[in-house]
Amino acid sequence: MQNQTLIQFFHWYYNEEQNLWTKVAAEASHLKEIGITAVWLPPAYKSNNAAYDVGYAVYDLFDLGEFDQKGSVNTKHGSKDEYIKAIEALHENGIGALADAVFNHKAGGDELEKIAVRTVNPDDRTEFTSDVFEIQAWTKFTFPGRQGKYSEFIWNHECFSGVDWAEDLKKTAIYSIQNYLGEGFEEVPSTEFGNYDYLMFNDIDYRNRAVIEELKYWGEWIVETTKVDGFRLDAVKHINPDFIVEWIDHLNQKFNRQFFIVAEDWNVVDREGQLKYIEITGGRTQIFDSLLHHNFFLASKDEEFDMRTIFDGTLVQVKPDLAVTFVDNHDSQPLQALESYVDFWFRPLAYAMILLRIQGIPCLFFPDLYGGIYDDKDKEGDEVHVELVAIPVIETMSKIRTALAYGEQRDYFDHGICVGWTRAGDEEHENSGLAVLLSTGEEGYKEMEIGKHFAGKTFVDALGYRQQEVIIDENGWAEFHCNAGSVSVWVLKVG
Repeated sequence: MQNQTLIQFFHWYYNEEQNLWTKVAAEASHLKEIGITAVWLPPAYKSNNAAYDVGYAVYDLFDLGEFDQKGSVNTKHGSKDEYIKAIEALHENGIGALADAVFNHKAGGDELEKIAVRTVNPDDRTEFTSDVFEIQAWTKFTFPGRQGKYSEFIWNHECFSGVDWAEDLKKTAIYSIQNYLGEGFEEVPSTEFGNYDYLMFNDIDYRNRAVIEELKYWGEWIVETTKVDGFRLDAVKHINPDFIVEWIDHLNQKFNRQFFIVAEDWNVVDREGQLKYIEITGGRTQIFDSLLHHNFFLASKDEEFDMRTIFDGTLVQVKPDLAVTFVDNHDSQPLQALESYVDFWFRPLAYAMILLRIQGIPCLFFPDLYGGIYDDKDKEGDEVHVELVAIPVIETMSKIRTALAYGEQRDYFDHGICVGWTRAGDEEHENSGLAVLLSTGEEGYKEMEIGKHFAGKTFVDALGYRQQEVIIDENGWAEFHCNAGSVSVWVLKVG
C-alpha cells in the first residue's frame, strides 16, 4: 500500500494566468510523480461574486460554471467542462478528487422577502436583544439564469435561521429569523458566543426537512456529474451534526462505497471539541488537525519552544487514524481571517513531521510547491505585498514519503531543540527506511536506532544539507546530524 498524501490545490489569492482547473489538469502527472493520492479542490459552484470569489460565498450549488449568473458564466476557477476535465486528468493519474462542500450558508439571494426577525447579542447568540419585528432580506433564491435545470428547488426564508443584512434598514446585525422551525438557532457543536450556529450570510436551517433532502440530492448529482471521490466539509462546527451524519450515510449507501471525507472543525484551543465532534459523528470524517498547525506556528515564532511537546494537545497524537495534518491553508495564510502562517525557516521541519511519520494523513499547501504573489489590505487597512516562495525540499520529502517512509517508527523526542525518529522500512517497498533529525537551534546530532537489517549500510541526507555519509553499526544504530535550524532526512545510499 502507498502512503496517502493530499494537497490543497489552491490558495485564497490564486492569480496565475492559467485558470485553476486548467492548472490542475496540466499538473496531474507531476502530482502523481511526487506521490499525491488525492487533491482537495476549492468550491466549484457559482458564488455571489462569480468571477472573483474563491467560492465560499455560495450562491448556486448546481452551477459549476455553466450559466450566466452573478456576472459571469465561469467561476473564478473556470468552466464546468474544465472542472470535469481536471477531475478526469487526476483520475487518469490514479489520483482522487475531493470537492469542497459549503453547507453552512448561502449568499446573493435573488429576491427580497419581508420576514419576522429578532436581533441577538453577537457575543451571546442565545440572548435576544429585541422583540419581533419585520425586515426585508435577500432570502429568496430562484436562480433565474439556470431556470430550474438540474433542480427546481427554490430557497426562501423558511430555509434559513438567520441573516446579517436588513435591506430596508441598510443595517448589519445578527437577525434570528422567526419562523415555524423555531425562534432561536439550531444546536451545533460550537458553543462559542453561546451558540455559534450563525457564521455569515444566510444561515442554512437543517430543521427544514426539504433542505436536507435537497442537499442529499445535490450530493448524488455532484458525484454522478463530476465523479468526485470525496469531500472536504467546510465550517462543520457551525452545522447541525445530525445533518452531516445523514448526508454522509446517504451518499455511502447510494453509491455503495466509503467516500473519503475530511471536515474543517477549526480549533486551536483544545482538542476536546474535536474529539467530541468525532464522537457525535461516529468517526465518519477525517478532521483537519488545526491544533498541530497552531503548535507549528508557535514553534516557528518562539526560539524557546520545547520540541519535545510539539505533538502535545494535538488530534494526531490521540486519533492518528482520523487526523489530516497540515502546515497551513487558505484561512491561515498571510492577510486571511485566521492568519497564523508558519515562518519559512520552520516549514521544512514541519513538513518532515507530517510527511515522514506514521501518524496522520498529510495535506500539502499549494504555495509551498508553486509559490504565490499577491497584494491585499491588512486589518489596519494598509496595502501589503506578499510573496510566498516555493520550498523544493517539500516535493523531495513527498517523494520520500511515497517510496521510503514505511515500517516501525522509533521516536527520539528527548531534547528541547533537537528531535528525531527512524522508520525501519518494510519488505514491500524496496530500500525503504529512513532517519529524520531536526533542530530549531544549533547544529544537532543524535544516536538513533534504525534496525539491525541495515548493519554496515551507508545512509546519506536526501535533502542535500549534510554532505557526510553515515554507516549503520552492527546493532542497527548510528549518529545522525542536521544543520542549525534545519532538518535532514537520511536514506539508504543506492547505486
